[in-house]
Amino acid sequence: MNQTYLRIGVIARPHGVRGAVKVTPLTDDVTRFSGLSEAYLERRGVHTPLSLDVLSVGARAVLAQLNGIDSVEQAEALRGAYLCVPRQEAIQLPPDTWFVADLIGCAVSDTAGRAYGCITDVLETGANDVYVIGGGKLLVPALKKVLHEVDIANKRIILCAEVLTEVGLFED
Repeated sequence: MNQTYLRIGVIARPHGVRGAVKVTPLTDDVTRFSGLSEAYLERRGVHTPLSLDVLSVGARAVLAQLNGIDSVEQAEALRGAYLCVPRQEAIQLPPDTWFVADLIGCAVSDTAGRAYGCITDVLETGANDVYVIGGGKLLVPALKKVLHEVDIANKRIILCAEVLTEVGLFED
């Protein structure tokens, strides 16, 4: 739950020949990249501090020049790496929203007392997120009517049993 770093983007590919990179945002608020000058590069679980210049911010892509990356080859080697910020520098979330990192691993049950396993992934579909529970045994849209209780501090989520039968996609 209390991870030290939160992922805000993933390096998609080089941009140009001087080492700039195209970053796919992993945040709903892409303006958080505006003015960003320091971040952490996450590769294979290791977080390395870096300086960067954000060249442009768009809804689907951010262009950035990372300090010390001066060629297309160096930029290509970063493909798939994550840009992260320390948790204390994360944006303030509105009520009833959570960081994906905090949802992963939450135990899920319903108001009738049935346990379904833990959230293993969150799919961003555009209309609403979908929680993947038990490695795909259950898919649940993240709708207010199905979320009875979300307790991030105790890593548990309780779903409304009646609504779950209408909107949940069960494996069997």
